[in-house]
Amino acid sequence: MTEFAPMPRELHTERLRLRWWLPSDSADVRRLWSERDPRSLRLIDADGHPTENEMRDRISAQLDEGESTGLGMLAIELQSGPGFIGYCGLTVGSATQEEPEIAFELFRSAHGRGYATEAAQAVIDVARGTGRSRLWATVREWNTASLRVLAKLDFFDSGRRTEDAERGSSVWMTRDL
Repeated sequence: MTEFAPMPRELHTERLRLRWWLPSDSADVRRLWSERDPRSLRLIDADGHPTENEMRDRISAQLDEGESTGLGMLAIELQSGPGFIGYCGLTVGSATQEEPEIAFELFRSAHGRGYATEAAQAVIDVARGTGRSRLWATVREWNTASLRVLAKLDFFDSGRRTEDAERGSSVWMTRDL
């Protein structure tokens, strides 16, 4: 397997600070989950799971995985002030360590301002710097906002679909670096 440089722990753009997320971000990440479309795969269930503690454990496990893969999620904060507004990063997800998947999610209150595009562009630049040559993104076909962000970032429909009659099929988007 090819060796890749690890992602940096912090990135800055004109308006954003992206930092490696922490178990202490668990309440914010859980709040993001509570805003998700009911067709999403991962939701807060009727019994309130994952709890904040379960989310903390999930983030800790992802951080441990990131130590071995060099990939991870970055909390997105505004440069102008503190406060978690979402996350963006690279993960094996449905892809591979060599050709990882980009993921991003923002609170609804942060939608429509270009933050997802700005954060994802910074992560794409980092991915290129790690020596990778391709990225993937899997997006539900009904998620037009994420599909628009990916199109702005030169992702294109690979033609591959993961069918899901209940939640909506996932479109496999890709781009070369």
